Amino acid sequence: MRRAAVLIALALASSAACADEAARKAARETIERQIAALRRDDPAAAYAEAAPQIRSLFPSPETFLAMVEKGYAPIRRPRSYRFETGEETGADEIAQALSLQDDMGIDWVALYTLQRQPDGQWRITGCQLKKAPGEKA
Repeated sequence: MRRAAVLIALALASSAACADEAARKAARETIERQIAALRRDDPAAAYAEAAPQIRSLFPSPETFLAMVEKGYAPIRRPRSYRFETGEETGADEIAQALSLQDDMGIDWVALYTLQRQPDGQWRITGCQLKKAPGEKA
């Protein structure tokens, strides 16, 4: 009986870990879709990856793109990027770190926050961007 309880606990823990990894993967895919849309000058597709609370602040894809260009230029057309650690920060919320290099060769760190929407899709709720350690301000 005890062995069965241990096996059930292990199975549940493994299932939760798989669900967590699936959520992190889906969140990363959301970020990738937005970066790809920004790179190909598709403001509507980039805007679609933003959470409703972000879209309410920027009422059109064009105003959203203008905000990205003004305040988040390194993510507009990164030369390269890679995902770093991602973690669940609450129920249906993920923080995902991203290292990137802008078109001038400057390294940056972005911390995205995402939230699972009622339809199950992950949408971006925010992004903090700063130069990578060692880069001149």
